[in-house]
Amino acid sequence: MNQLMKHLAIFFTLALSLTACGKAETTTNQENTRKERVQVLQLSKTEIARELNFSTVLQGYETQNVAPSLTGHIEHIYVEVGDRVSEGSMLVRMDQNQYNTTKLTFTNLTIEMQRMKALRESGSVSQQMYDQTELSYNQTKETLDFLEQNTFVKAPFQGVISAKNYEDGELYGGQAILVLTQINKLKSLINIPETYFPMVKNGMNVTLTTDIYPGQEFPATIEMVYPTIDAASHTFQAKLRIPNAKELLRPGMYAKTTLSLDKEEAMVVPYQAVLKLQGANDRYVFINDNGTAKRITVTLGQRFDDQVEIISDEITEGTELVVIGQGRLADGVALEIVQDAQ
Repeated sequence: MNQLMKHLAIFFTLALSLTACGKAETTTNQENTRKERVQVLQLSKTEIARELNFSTVLQGYETQNVAPSLTGHIEHIYVEVGDRVSEGSMLVRMDQNQYNTTKLTFTNLTIEMQRMKALRESGSVSQQMYDQTELSYNQTKETLDFLEQNTFVKAPFQGVISAKNYEDGELYGGQAILVLTQINKLKSLINIPETYFPMVKNGMNVTLTTDIYPGQEFPATIEMVYPTIDAASHTFQAKLRIPNAKELLRPGMYAKTTLSLDKEEAMVVPYQAVLKLQGANDRYVFINDNGTAKRITVTLGQRFDDQVEIISDEITEGTELVVIGQGRLADGVALEIVQDAQ
């Protein structure tokens, strides 16, 4: 009797095991054949007005460190920080001793040179003596011009005094006495991806905006395109010339620039169709690859409201992009294409 009970127990155990295996295989087969309901969009190229946006920091178009080539005491500084000066305005007067001595020497040489010219015309002086006097005269004149320029320091252009590092009577020792900045005209540099190098030319118009003046646009012009590409960043620089007659903009301000290029064809898709990899900035989409989902890595280009340009060698005209239901997909999942994927 005990032996019979053992055989019955083994029989029922085997039966239960077979039943469970059958159910598991059925579930697996159902999962393998299950299709995700999605909606797709057949892609075609769209003509877009290409716009490039860059951030930049504004600079004075010209900035001059007022630093004479002479050391010595500063007799007088004519300006303070914030003063506006015109081209040629007196800024600094240095110690005049060396200048006055050289000026006196030059005055005497001028008289001597006039005497030598008269003697040469009468043949009473040798050519050698005349040449020596003329050489001394010319050298002293050059020295006097140099001393005059560096003793009486004038503004080389119209601008604003943006820094003052000395006071009257102090000994000048190399650091700039003043800093003169031009603000009625500004400049800035923008870094542009090398892809656009053939399209960017001198004279192109640029629009500039800043958060300080919401809704207001300022015109600018590309004054120079630098001829080389940075090997590390694969970008090139362009110098902007920014009129600033009203002086609303100031050096040091942060600004955004918009550069409009020629129209071109691009692949533009709904922004929500593009997914982002968690923990990274990688972007990807899913396409219909003969009834299965295929994941494609893409690069984002220009955005147009709820549309965005995508760039990938694997996406061409006619590709079916999953635009509804893409969040449930994984690479290789079977797709059921429907009009409404809800």
